[in-house]
Amino acid sequence: MVGDRIFPKCQTTKFAISGTKRRSTKRPPRPKTEYGLQLLEKQKARYSYCMTERQFSRYVKQSQTAGKENPSLYLYKLLESRLDNVVFRLGLVPSRRFARQIIAHGHITINGRRMSIPSYQVRQGDVIAARAGSTESGLFKNIEERNKGYAPPEWLGVDYGTLSGKVSGAPGAGQMEANIKFGTIIEFYSRV
Repeated sequence: MVGDRIFPKCQTTKFAISGTKRRSTKRPPRPKTEYGLQLLEKQKARYSYCMTERQFSRYVKQSQTAGKENPSLYLYKLLESRLDNVVFRLGLVPSRRFARQIIAHGHITINGRRMSIPSYQVRQGDVIAARAGSTESGLFKNIEERNKGYAPPEWLGVDYGTLSGKVSGAPGAGQMEANIKFGTIIEFYSRV
């Protein structure tokens, strides 16, 4: 169990009310060790970005050998610039899992070319769009209504009329997710 509410379905008021009812136990819970806390952070990040352990550890190793750049910031940039995450951040789909599925089924194009690899790393200047044949399907209906009040990150630009978005920069340190501690994840992998 990850402990934090990382999935969109869990971030509702109904879930918050049901989550407060706990069974009482006679023993107090054991305090978490440093290793346990680091493992929890790693699992939280891995589950929220919908990745296997092998994929995630590859990104961590890549960020540890990044050279002069801060490893935790580099890990954040690698995870955020995955195609499945970018499609989710643009607001084209409600979850990262759904983003992975529509990418794997070929509903997304990058710079006009069909892409079916969810782990593809997007670069600055890439244009991500829904495939022309998929725009009429039910996948992207009422997208403007769904995203009322949602603002994508500063490094992404989106046009819901054409169902496309552009990568105008790189994810920065100021936009890091508050509930995931990337430094703790790097520490976890450096000990193993």
